Amino acid sequence: MWYLHDGAPPHFARQVRDFLNVECPNRWIGRNGPIHWPARSPDLTPCDFYLWGHMKQLVYSKPVNSIEELTARIRVAAETIREDPTVFGRVRASLERRARDCIDNNGLQFQHLP
Repeated sequence: MWYLHDGAPPHFARQVRDFLNVECPNRWIGRNGPIHWPARSPDLTPCDFYLWGHMKQLVYSKPVNSIEELTARIRVAAETIREDPTVFGRVRASLERRARDCIDNNGLQFQHLP
């Protein structure tokens, strides 16, 4: 498992980084982590622009009636995504497209673009 956080000031506290170093050694992504990621950089976060949307589609395809059902659906969706060899290709394609959008928009916000 990998952990990705946004580097917001509360998440950057020494205690948080120490915890992540213990619980996710060399497997967390963030400001001053083993894998660097710019602080508060949601524009280029692949999880935001493909993975979570795809997981929501899988989990909420039908109304959820209980916490237990929601938990079970999340587990099934995560396993489905993990076993799908095309998921990471789609994540990469989404990231590349959004990076191009960011460059084309001179680094300004581009969330409104299709």
